[in-house]
Amino acid sequence: MDLREYMKDRLLRLDGGTGTMLQKEGLLPGEAPEKWNLSHPDRVRALHRAYYDAGSDVVTANTFGANLLHFSHAELDSVICAAMENAALAREDAGGGDRFIALDIGPSGRLLRPLGDLDFEDAVRLFAASIRIGVRRGADLILIETMSDSYETKAALLAARENCDLPVFVTNVYGEDGRLTTGASPAAMTALLEGMHADAIGVNCSLGPRALRPVVRELLRCASVPVICKPNAGLPQLCGTETVYDVTAEQFAADMADMVKDGVRIVGGCCGTTPEFIRRLTEATSSLTPLPVVPKDIRCASSGTHAVVFGGEPVLIGERINPTGKKRFKEALRAGDIDYMLREGIRQQECGVHALDVNVGLPELCEEEMLPRAVCELQAVTDLPLQIDSSSPAAMGRAMRLYNGKPIVNSVNGKETSMREVFPLLRKYGGVAVALTLDEKGIPDTAEGRLRIAEKIVDRAALYGIAPKDLIFDPLAMTISADAHAAAVTLETVRLLRDRLGVSVSLGISNVSFGLPSRDTVNAVFFAAALACGLSAAILNPYSDEMMRTYRTWRALAGLDPDCAQYIEMASRAPDPTPAVPAPASAPAPRAEDGGESSPLRDAIRHGRREQAAALTDELLKTEAPLSIIEGEIIPALDAVGRGFEAKTVFLPQLLMSAEAAQNAFGRIRDAMSGHAEPTRMRVVLATVHGDIHDIGKNIVRLLLENYGFAVTDLGRDVPPQRVLDAARETGAPLVGLSALMTTTVPAMEETIRLLHAQLPGVRVVVGGAVLTQEYADQIGADHYARDAMETVRYAESVAAGLTN
Repeated sequence: MDLREYMKDRLLRLDGGTGTMLQKEGLLPGEAPEKWNLSHPDRVRALHRAYYDAGSDVVTANTFGANLLHFSHAELDSVICAAMENAALAREDAGGGDRFIALDIGPSGRLLRPLGDLDFEDAVRLFAASIRIGVRRGADLILIETMSDSYETKAALLAARENCDLPVFVTNVYGEDGRLTTGASPAAMTALLEGMHADAIGVNCSLGPRALRPVVRELLRCASVPVICKPNAGLPQLCGTETVYDVTAEQFAADMADMVKDGVRIVGGCCGTTPEFIRRLTEATSSLTPLPVVPKDIRCASSGTHAVVFGGEPVLIGERINPTGKKRFKEALRAGDIDYMLREGIRQQECGVHALDVNVGLPELCEEEMLPRAVCELQAVTDLPLQIDSSSPAAMGRAMRLYNGKPIVNSVNGKETSMREVFPLLRKYGGVAVALTLDEKGIPDTAEGRLRIAEKIVDRAALYGIAPKDLIFDPLAMTISADAHAAAVTLETVRLLRDRLGVSVSLGISNVSFGLPSRDTVNAVFFAAALACGLSAAILNPYSDEMMRTYRTWRALAGLDPDCAQYIEMASRAPDPTPAVPAPASAPAPRAEDGGESSPLRDAIRHGRREQAAALTDELLKTEAPLSIIEGEIIPALDAVGRGFEAKTVFLPQLLMSAEAAQNAFGRIRDAMSGHAEPTRMRVVLATVHGDIHDIGKNIVRLLLENYGFAVTDLGRDVPPQRVLDAARETGAPLVGLSALMTTTVPAMEETIRLLHAQLPGVRVVVGGAVLTQEYADQIGADHYARDAMETVRYAESVAAGLTN
């Protein structure tokens, strides 16, 4: 039976842990579980058979880490073919029937650019190679799991969609803060994954069922597809020489039954769960009828961290990254001055917009190259969703492909050619399309005429599988200087779109005042009138004091500003003298969380503007000593971002981009100090432990430590204990940092710690990684457990301070 049909009216049960089970069967620390498909096929088959016998409808082939980063082309083919054969034989032994096999796709272990060194298209190709083999060998579905980065998740899902028509399930790893490592919320992941038509979405690994319940409930609130829950058996602990978990099979089953009652449709287990867990789970859920999947009419766009919803609060879209009528921006585009664009994006965000329009269309530029670059560069410095604004389907499609999240797409219209070109892009990559109410005959003079075009667009979009919730209609604001009735027709169309069609509505506000004096006054009044008629979003100039006052006043009047707090704050401030078009050299105002005075270099580092940080450092070196710049500019900027990260107001992408900007500044200082001793605080040795090939966390720690002046010896990944000892002895480092992502490699971490403490008693060891907890770190003898990269920096600072006292 087809899996999509099978799961329509049934609860679908997946299997449990693979790596932790094979470890019990003799998998050595550091040994790749996927190699057992060839070396120990009998044990792999026995595990699959045990899960089928316990009640699993779906067994995942032993292919989690099978990709071209870890295997050659020939090895990859052999490993995946053997994995699929082992699962198929286990299914046959279990009686066949309605039992399914999933090709398991795990993370690459590397961060994608701009946070890391793996190109997005290289990641797509990496996953595609594994998927093609698995599909050829009979996979029934693709399970993309344990992804902690939204961008890598998109690459894997895109690879699946471009290389097969099988069902695709996607689960991500959420931390205790309810977000991915790179900051994405459940709502943001739902927007991205549903936009690209994942068949089911959810959560796996990281925590036990109870700890993951808030995330699951948020997914259930947002998702219009089945939700998956595949947690660990709680948290790992060391019992003698064996790693055990703190949730029993009975507790696990009871908690998972509660999840099913909440609405979860697909259940299973991850690290620490066994066939007994799945048997108990099957017993606990056998009498439960799964709740129906209810479509949610959530109209939203998303970035790599959060979703912006249309229909409640008015959504403000900043218009300043658009060359139309902006001489300075045109000059910047022609000169390739990307930093000017980044400053405009950052400043608009600080003015309070919720999304940014991005238009780089100039006749003399190659928009197909420039628009994707602009989108990627902006996403590196701001977490706002972007509106990809282009009349070129080729440029639009390329930018949508590389966008991290679910973008707003500006635009489609009622012309047949426009719909044929844009709707397939929306279907493939996901997005919310701004739909203009014009067609081959032009813009109707009446509201009814524009409504009819909107209705046609809705009908045509449905043929591509695009729901009305993914369309935002623009009834087109025309200038009243040319037509006295233009504004009235537009406002009436806003009302009709809201009341008759029930769709979201957006307007480019400033068009209404073209050719008139005191344009801000006209724009502000028209904006207020449009809001009263049901406007959902506005493309506007956030530097206009009148426009922002209108917006904040409207929120107070509409009951969207509790206790009128933001209105009172606005009214208490002196009128903002900032002109509507800012001087290019103006810098963003300092923010309260910076914890100190603002400066151009601090701002550049805080916002991750790498080229600007280097240029500003060059200027400062003409008048200031290198050490003064480090202590007075770079470190305070990093501290401010670090405090934001610790307070969960700044997420990993912003932290890393700030660190990259600081690294550029340090590079200029090193060049200036050529031939002189560079200031270093302390030497640190870092390594990902033997058998573990995931070094994302370790690389993040290295980058931050180096920016705080520590001299880091990075041994890489899969590092044997003796090599770590040798490096610590040779460098004289008083601190060693060890990282592990895989539960199966924690024994290697313990062995490394034991060896260091025995041979170098004065050396401290700090550990981190997704599988570790404070209790687990204590049990394996670590001196300190760091929950994240910044905590590692803080601990290194304390060790360094102890050496100087």
